[in-house]
Amino acid sequence: MRSFTVGRVWGIPIRINASLLLFLPVLAWLIGSGAQIETYATIVEGFAPGQLDVAALRAGATPWVIGAAAAVGLFVSVLLHELGHSYVARRYGIDIESITLWIFGGVASLRSVPREWDREFWIAVAGPIVSVLTAAACYLAVRFLPLPSGVVVFVVGWLAVTNVTLAVFNMLPAFPMDGGRVLRALLARRRPYAVATRTAARIGVGFAFLFALAGVLWFSPVLFLMAFFVYGAATGESRAVALDDLLDGMTVADLMARDPPTVPAETTVGAFTDRLFAERRTGFALADGGDIAGYVSIEDLRRRKLDDDAPVSAALPDPVPRVDAAADAFEALAELSGAKGGHALVTEGDRVVGVVSQADYARAVQLRRRAPSEGRPTAF
Repeated sequence: MRSFTVGRVWGIPIRINASLLLFLPVLAWLIGSGAQIETYATIVEGFAPGQLDVAALRAGATPWVIGAAAAVGLFVSVLLHELGHSYVARRYGIDIESITLWIFGGVASLRSVPREWDREFWIAVAGPIVSVLTAAACYLAVRFLPLPSGVVVFVVGWLAVTNVTLAVFNMLPAFPMDGGRVLRALLARRRPYAVATRTAARIGVGFAFLFALAGVLWFSPVLFLMAFFVYGAATGESRAVALDDLLDGMTVADLMARDPPTVPAETTVGAFTDRLFAERRTGFALADGGDIAGYVSIEDLRRRKLDDDAPVSAALPDPVPRVDAAADAFEALAELSGAKGGHALVTEGDRVVGVVSQADYARAVQLRRRAPSEGRPTAF
């Protein structure tokens, strides 16, 4: 689903995912209906200076006002939680691409995840610490401030309880939640980072199955969806770290194909296809006035569905993806994965020196897996 930028904090784009916009009314209804108000009113009365009038809280449209205010307050709390992660990451010199609020909470996208265990530890625990501090501020407001109405007392007290719950839940060692990242950081003190990640990911998968089981037993769709999220994120992170480990020390120049076979950019699609089959290739670089204009594969032709008389250059993506030859191979893979066709031109300065593809990455990974741990080749 799409995300929309709604503002910036410390220069970090704050985005709201469409899933959150769909879920907020549901959350407001869940909070304002049924026995939720009565249950939480009893908890809030435990630290509020006086009793709450439950009948007044449940009268007329008041439950929906409470539900809407509490739902928005919850996601403001989630934003503060993610800003906690972001603040500590920035103190370590790590840039934050964005903070996105969505149906399962929030995500602070770091440009790089530190492999130093102590840095990851403090970045991970910063979010739950902020949630606890937010809960403490709400508790003190209910306990000592003359809040204007019982509705405000209830909502602020509810946020105090919910922020404690948020902190505790996030500290479960279910990777990639905060607790799982803390676990990986502690494991990485005495073992390789990739091994620590695999161990934390396995524990995360175990929690995913527990969430799924609880979702079935309690008929909770949210827990069931959480199980899928934790499972997918844990296994995905484990694969990404393993890939990063295999590509460690390599640049795009180590993977790219130099001086790739070319065809003129004005070649027709029909002639281009004939040459593909004649030479048993899946694609060619396009030459334009002595320069390489891009790379077109058979998948590009299938996607564009061009006439045989059209120039094959019409199948080029706009813009043509480019990566620097000196770029870290793993970091460049993210840009290449988003490129249509899975190919990118490799440049040195303003000059195109080759082409790199996802197939080049697959070949490099395969060779490194077969190579001994010491003396692995660094170029292919």
